[in-house]
Amino acid sequence: MINRVILLVIDGLGVGAMPDAADYHDAGANTVVHLADAVDGLSLPNMEMLGLGHVAPIKGVRTMAQPTGSFGRLGFLSAGKDSVIGYWESSGVIHGSGGALYASGIPPQVMSKLEEALGRKVIEQRAAPIMTIFVECGDDHLHSGAPIAWTDGGRTCHIAVHEKVMPADEFYQRCRDARKAFKDTDGPVRIVGHRFTGEAGAWKMNGRKDMVSEPPGLTMLDVLNRSSQITMGVGKVYDLFSGRGFTKAFPALTAAAAFDETIRMMSKLPRGLLYVSLNLMPDDSPAAATALQAFDRRLPDLFNNLRVGDLVMITSDHGRDLSRPGKMPTREYVPVLVTGPKLAHGVNLGTRVTAADLGQTVVDALRAERLPVGDSFFEALRQG
Repeated sequence: MINRVILLVIDGLGVGAMPDAADYHDAGANTVVHLADAVDGLSLPNMEMLGLGHVAPIKGVRTMAQPTGSFGRLGFLSAGKDSVIGYWESSGVIHGSGGALYASGIPPQVMSKLEEALGRKVIEQRAAPIMTIFVECGDDHLHSGAPIAWTDGGRTCHIAVHEKVMPADEFYQRCRDARKAFKDTDGPVRIVGHRFTGEAGAWKMNGRKDMVSEPPGLTMLDVLNRSSQITMGVGKVYDLFSGRGFTKAFPALTAAAAFDETIRMMSKLPRGLLYVSLNLMPDDSPAAATALQAFDRRLPDLFNNLRVGDLVMITSDHGRDLSRPGKMPTREYVPVLVTGPKLAHGVNLGTRVTAADLGQTVVDALRAERLPVGDSFFEALRQG
């Protein structure tokens, strides 16, 4: 019997282009394979033991004859390739397009509403990775006081201000006002407010809040909540569901802080779901490899705190192939690695058509009501 599920979601860890990747200009994308090639191999012994080498041909990662976990790939039926889409679908909600993606930048009509809500003109509007924006626009922002706005290519608008430009409470409230201002189908699903400090050449992130519309369907969090299960969120995951269905949440600015909080919570959570968001993948390949390997080295800390009745899942929300121009999210399959005391070893879960299978498995394992979409693979984990 499963009492607790620990679900770790690594941001942007894709394992190969989906069949429709060309529709998103992502044909040939493969985040982890290309990352391993860029650094001449990855050392991920703990995920290797769980079966990661069976999911993709990753330089430095062996294909274990007898993995200690079960493994597979998750696909997406939702339109898009960002965190909102990834988290929602893996929790049981398949989301349609609801409007055009911001592949070329924030549309003018969206920018106009953003500026109205922020009470200021903004600089930038293109699609770009976060640190590129800071390097190129930080000085201009600091001197002009104009917030920086950009997109990740999906239906997300990112906004950043330096702590000297606007107080945190005012900035986050204006971001909330901006999210509420969009009621039409072409508006953003998510507005992310970033605060930063420092000077040119040494900018430092100092806070983040995701303002997201509520999922348009029943999620595993809703179902678990109805079943009186405890649902704890660590990192940005709480914001991605607008808090709906969570018992409590713990923000974490870094992946290391999120992992620390996870270990702390494991001694306090008697039952239910511990849902953890890990932003591990910076824009630079060597730094991303270092962060991913550091996460892998910490996994024994988690495994050593498991009890009989625990189920651990490691997955992702989308790809972000750093070898591609722009270093933006990519339309890829994501891995799913599963382990826990008394669970089957070495089960190939295959390529799942929808990530909603993961959410269905979670509610199945915790004996909650079935979700409208997704096929559970919990029986395979029990039988081997």
